[in-house]
Amino acid sequence: MRLARARTDDGVVAGEYRDGTLVSDGAEYVVDEGDFLPPCEPTALYCVGRNYAATLDQMEYERPEEPDFFIKPPASLLGHGDPVAYPPFTEELTYAGELAAVVDVECRDVSPADVPGVVRGYTVMNDVDALDQQGRTARKAFRGSGPLGPWVETDVDPTAIEMYTDVSGERRQEANTELMLFDAHEIVSFLSRRFTLQPGDVVAFGSPANPGLVEPGDSVEITYEGVGTLRNEIVDTSEW
Repeated sequence: MRLARARTDDGVVAGEYRDGTLVSDGAEYVVDEGDFLPPCEPTALYCVGRNYAATLDQMEYERPEEPDFFIKPPASLLGHGDPVAYPPFTEELTYAGELAAVVDVECRDVSPADVPGVVRGYTVMNDVDALDQQGRTARKAFRGSGPLGPWVETDVDPTAIEMYTDVSGERRQEANTELMLFDAHEIVSFLSRRFTLQPGDVVAFGSPANPGLVEPGDSVEITYEGVGTLRNEIVDTSEW
């Protein structure tokens, strides 16, 4: 099942998305790509970095002993199809195609085996990063740095998903979630021992190696097979 949120003539509606139609409380709404909103309303986006060996090699990082995470605020969110404004404070903007879990119930101290019972499903995130800024908050937590969507897929096994990222038609990333150093269940469990996770919160699991920057006019498409494709265009700062 695909769970989505979208703009309609009746306002914001959440429900099951079925091939161009959003079904909610017995009503049906025709929606297109431009209508999608972020598919959940998190209190925080918990993002794990350095979770693929190839990324460690690319960035010359040490292998972490436990998941290495940072937090994006809800203000960073964008939906599928929303433009990503190239920030005026950076000259090195990049992307990261990530699988993300959406929490379904308030929870804490969850064992890895119990994680499927507290997760609503999975979606796709672009961890937009201003590489030349100092510190992760400045690099990764600015407005528009968290495109998410297009929907939450509820029937997903996160352990072996093929993924790829295309930038303006050029393949930039290609990997499988089985290459993650810490798997999805381990990461959600780890974070639940430090935070009380809330319904709608997002846990993103990191990105494979990222070869390249983006410029205004580029289109970034991130696909996790069986989950969906998140698409956003980079636009000039005049639209910031």
